[in-house]
Amino acid sequence: MDYLGLRFDQLDEDAVVARLRARTADAPFAYLVTPNVDHVVRLSRLPDDAGEWRAYRRAGWLLCDSRILALLASFRGVRLPVVPGSDLTARLFRDLAAPGDRIALIGGREGDLAILSGLRPDLVWAQHVPPMGLRDDPAARAAAARFAIDSGARFILIAIGSPQQELIAAEMLDQPDAQGTALCIGASIDFLVGREKRAPRWMRRLALEWLHRLLSDPARLWRRYLVEGPRILWLAWRFRRPSSSDRRDGP
Repeated sequence: MDYLGLRFDQLDEDAVVARLRARTADAPFAYLVTPNVDHVVRLSRLPDDAGEWRAYRRAGWLLCDSRILALLASFRGVRLPVVPGSDLTARLFRDLAAPGDRIALIGGREGDLAILSGLRPDLVWAQHVPPMGLRDDPAARAAAARFAIDSGARFILIAIGSPQQELIAAEMLDQPDAQGTALCIGASIDFLVGREKRAPRWMRRLALEWLHRLLSDPARLWRRYLVEGPRILWLAWRFRRPSSSDRRDGP
């Protein structure tokens, strides 16, 4: 379903999990992205042929991560099932990854691997912590992509923030020896290892998770949520639903 320049999949969480479960470590490479309000606002400021747009549009699955985005879309008759990346990451650890699977983590912090191994000691883990400034460092992105490819992982968790993670995933897609499935998951690892806490379930249901995050780290997030974020209202108001739209069927 097309909305604000992106074609969202009409899949709920269980349907996405079923598709990911069917993919093996040697499957042709594909990746999953979960744009939220912040992503969409940032993309709206870029030319249509920018590399960031291309990275989102080449994804095997493009899922709405924001209840606010879904609500605004509904006012224009566009249905966007909400599938948060943090929920998918939790499902991967709980019941998607099988014993013996290789999991590659791009990002996180030193020490995260020990915590993750404690959560799922039956998985084979590998981690690459890239330097800061990946957006403007093609060599560092290439090194991260190569690490992920060489790991032979069934699932690759790219947790370095947007748009860096989407750019790396798109660059992996260009490599003929890339296999497996990558998930661009942002801060999901922080929740999983206990470094941060997600909003209470009632706040998530009421589309207030952004407020919880703002109050948890106002010095870092005030501009994102109070200055940049409100632009989504202007974008949503200008949006006109296309006369026809196509469904996307991921790999």
